[in-house]
Amino acid sequence: MQNINWEEPYCGEGNNCFRLGIDEDGNAYIAVAGAEDAYVTDTREALRTLIREIKAGKADHLL
Repeated sequence: MQNINWEEPYCGEGNNCFRLGIDEDGNAYIAVAGAEDAYVTDTREALRTLIREIKAGKADHLL
């Protein structure tokens, strides 16, 4: 099991909280707060790209 350094949760309204983390190898992780054992992982560059694309509005159709 990886040693993941989790950030504080990012929460929306209600119980919609997500956590971001990284490990010693530079891999990035996203999980629902409280369910950190069921994470999605990829490279830090992939996470960086995802965040940029969301900020650019490319996921607005999901709102």
